[in-house]
Amino acid sequence: MKIKKDITDINDIRFFVNEFYDRVRTDDLLGKIFNDKIGDRWQVHLEKMYGFWQSILFGDRSYNGRPFPPHIGLPIGKDHFTRWVNLFEGVINDLYQGPVAEEAKLRANTIAGIFLVKIEAIQSGDSYQI
Repeated sequence: MKIKKDITDINDIRFFVNEFYDRVRTDDLLGKIFNDKIGDRWQVHLEKMYGFWQSILFGDRSYNGRPFPPHIGLPIGKDHFTRWVNLFEGVINDLYQGPVAEEAKLRANTIAGIFLVKIEAIQSGDSYQI
C-alpha cells in the first residue's frame, strides 16, 4: 500500500480540484446543475477554484472573489450539499492524508453548511439571515 502524502502546494490543489470537478461533472445529482451553470467556462471556474483553495489552505490570498452569489437561484438543497461534501471528501481521502488534507475536508464541510443555511434562507424568503 502506498503511503499518501499531504497537500503541500498549488500542484496538489490543482490535482484534487481537477479530480473533484471531474467527479462532479459526471455525478447524477450534481452534474447537470454544474454543467448548466458553468457551460463552456470550466477552465475559468477551475482557475478560480485553484485560487480559492490555495487561499483557504495556505492563506496566500490567491482568491479575492465572493463565492456565494453564483449559487443563488440554483435548484439545490441539503441533498446536493451532502453529495458535494461526500465527493470532496472522497477525492481528498483517495489522494491525500495529513493535517492540510484534514483541514480541506473540515473547510469543505463548513462552506457547505454555510451555503446551505443561506440557500434555505433565500428559498424561504428569510433574507435577514443572508
